[in-house]
Amino acid sequence: MRGYLANTDPDWFDFLAQRDDEEVNFWTPSARPFSALAEGEPLLFRLKAPRNKVGGFGIFQRYTELPGWLAWQTFGPANGAPSFDAMQARLGEIRRRNAIGGPTVIGCRLLAGPVFLPEEAWVPLPSDWRPQIVSGKGYDLSHGEGATLWRRVLEATMALRPALAAEGQPPRYGPAIPIRPRLGQAGFRVAVLDAYGRQCAVTTEHSLPVLEAAHIRPYAEGGNHQVSNGLLLRSDVHKLFDLGYVTVDPDHRFVVSQRLHNDYANGRTYYALHGQQLHLPPDPGQRPSTDALRWHRDARYLG
Repeated sequence: MRGYLANTDPDWFDFLAQRDDEEVNFWTPSARPFSALAEGEPLLFRLKAPRNKVGGFGIFQRYTELPGWLAWQTFGPANGAPSFDAMQARLGEIRRRNAIGGPTVIGCRLLAGPVFLPEEAWVPLPSDWRPQIVSGKGYDLSHGEGATLWRRVLEATMALRPALAAEGQPPRYGPAIPIRPRLGQAGFRVAVLDAYGRQCAVTTEHSLPVLEAAHIRPYAEGGNHQVSNGLLLRSDVHKLFDLGYVTVDPDHRFVVSQRLHNDYANGRTYYALHGQQLHLPPDPGQRPSTDALRWHRDARYLG
C-alpha cells in the first residue's frame, strides 16, 4: 500500500481540526490530475514550516475537478473554510501568488475519516523529506521510511482515538492494507456526477448548476450512499422523482405517472420523455440497483 505525504495549508488544517467532518475536500487551486493514490490509501498532512511535522491523514476516496462554487455547494465548510467568500478569497490569493489563470476549476481530493492530531501528537517528518518538495511525495508504507511514518501516525491516532482506530485502521504492527471508505453525502454526489458523465440520465442536460444526485431510496428510509442507489437528474426531474410523479421501470425506461396531469393539468414536457431509455454509466456496477428501483416503484411511485 502506498501513502502520499502532501504539503497542507495551515489555515485548512487548523479550521478542520476544530470540526468533526466524516469527509473533507483536500483541494488544489487548479485542476491537476492526481494519480498518486488508489481508493483506500492514506493522504498524510505535512504541516509547512515552521511546524514541519505530520499532523494527521485522511483516506483517499477519489479525485475530481469542480468549479469552486460547486465544490462549496457539495462540501461546504468541509472545504476548510467557514464560508464560500472565505474559500474564494483564499483560492484567489493562491492563484494570484502562483500566477494561475483560466477558469476557476479546482482539483478535489476527497478524503474520508480524516484525523487531525493535536500539536503534542504530531509526528516527525521522514528523514528523506526535502524542503524543496512542492506538492508532496509518495511512500511505500510496507517498508522503510514509509512504514515507520505510517506506524507512528497510527500509534498517535490510536493513543488519542482508540475507538476510531479500531473500527477500520490496519492492525497496529501488521501489514499496511488499503481501507475501503464508505461514501458520505458529499462523496455520493461527486461519484454520481462523474459516473453519469455529468449529464442528466433522462434529458442529457449538461448544465452543472441544475444537475443533482438523486437517491433512488432515500438515506433516511434505508438507502445508502452507493452510486447504484443514485441517479443524476436535472433538478425539476429530481423533484418529480422524489415526489413519486416519475419513476424508472425494470428495463431502465423513464415512466411518468398520470397523476402529474390529474393533479396539475399539465406535464407535457415530461410526458414527451415517457418510455425513453435512461442514459446509464458505462460501468455496470454503477448502474441503478434493481432492488432500489423496485423500492421506488412500490413505495414512492404514484402510479
